[in-house]
Amino acid sequence: MTPDDLSERLWNFAARIGKVVDALPDKRLGRHVAGQLVRCGTSAPPNYDEGCAAESRADFVHKLSIALKELRETRGWLRFIVKAGLLSERRIAPLHDECEQLAKIIAKSTLTARNGATRICAAMSPRNSMRNEKFPIRNF
Repeated sequence: MTPDDLSERLWNFAARIGKVVDALPDKRLGRHVAGQLVRCGTSAPPNYDEGCAAESRADFVHKLSIALKELRETRGWLRFIVKAGLLSERRIAPLHDECEQLAKIIAKSTLTARNGATRICAAMSPRNSMRNEKFPIRNF
């Protein structure tokens, strides 16, 4: 999986989280969980993307560690949604599984970077740090 593929997968996950947030009941508990879930569930993609533009290995590891922390929090809130009966397990299970997979990928990437891999993310090289083919930066 390329860094762009993982980024796309993370953004798709965040969009799916947004749909779950919108489906939560408009009651006190549903609103509380929605607020928590929208923050942590949409935080991993920008942190991963920031990590891919990191200025150093330590910066890369730090950003990915934040993304992993947010994915773990998201996983907890998804479990709580089912336990509290806010949404059905059938509806949450695929999203919970994707969250697990993404957390494992990010955790392994973080571990690899900490152990001194020479190149973790193609975008970490200095010539690519500000370049994104899908959304090029243009001077205005």
